[in-house]
Amino acid sequence: MQPFFEQVGIPEGKSWLLFDRQLPEFPFNWHYHPEFELTLTLNSRGMRFVGDSIEPYDDGDLVLLAPNVPHAWQSSALVAGEPGPGNRHQALVCWFGDEWARRLTRLMPELTPVAGLLDRARRGLAFGAATSDGLRDRMLALRTLPDMERVLELQAIIARLARAPDARPLAGGEIVVSQIPRDRERMQRVLDWLHRNYRQPLRLAPLCDLANLTESQLQRIFKRSTRMSISQYVNQLRLGQACQLLVRTDRSMGLIATDCGFSDAAHFARQFRAHRGMTPSSYRTGFRQAIG
Repeated sequence: MQPFFEQVGIPEGKSWLLFDRQLPEFPFNWHYHPEFELTLTLNSRGMRFVGDSIEPYDDGDLVLLAPNVPHAWQSSALVAGEPGPGNRHQALVCWFGDEWARRLTRLMPELTPVAGLLDRARRGLAFGAATSDGLRDRMLALRTLPDMERVLELQAIIARLARAPDARPLAGGEIVVSQIPRDRERMQRVLDWLHRNYRQPLRLAPLCDLANLTESQLQRIFKRSTRMSISQYVNQLRLGQACQLLVRTDRSMGLIATDCGFSDAAHFARQFRAHRGMTPSSYRTGFRQAIG
């Protein structure tokens, strides 16, 4: 697992950073960073995790995240054919700082609606197909524009997103990690352990030892950092893995339940329905029908 805290590092003399990520697959990498992130995902489908939101994504997935919102994309299949040197999962990622974006809205009254967009992005925002299709070519063109034209075009894209009628929040509430350095260090150790061991029965003693905290202290810092209890977080990890197995395999509900850390198929079904609003079988059927 990659470090939970990701250092983006916008270069000196630059307002923002563009990264054209092209990989054979997108592995699960639950992380956060202090920059805004605008991501257009192409030629890829799988599962998207933003805060407490777990959803399938497909080609053209367009998402804006505020600073410190934990997130991950995990691919399950390419849209166009088999993997190969010329056929990869692609994510066009734009990172920009909070102060840079806020300063724009203060200096230019015409960009006032952008301030509302930035605030709404604290829960993560997914944009509909109309907005994604309308911005697809413009975002791809960012790769070849000179620096001056590139930064102006990014501002135009952000302004277009501020007017988009098809934006919808992802996380159930604002979920960000703690900005206290000591909490971040403790949280990284705890989260690394949880991501390796979430299939096992949850025990707090190893986590308390890792963080050098009492159970009550650990629970308090964890809740402050993620806006979830430890048990809720582990449940999200288990459900996320279950979603992957539902769409990527033909395993039975009983096997998926035990593979993901649920006590039995009935417990798995109850938890899945409570968080997804449908049975695991309905989720599997709906996902496969959606991707053809």
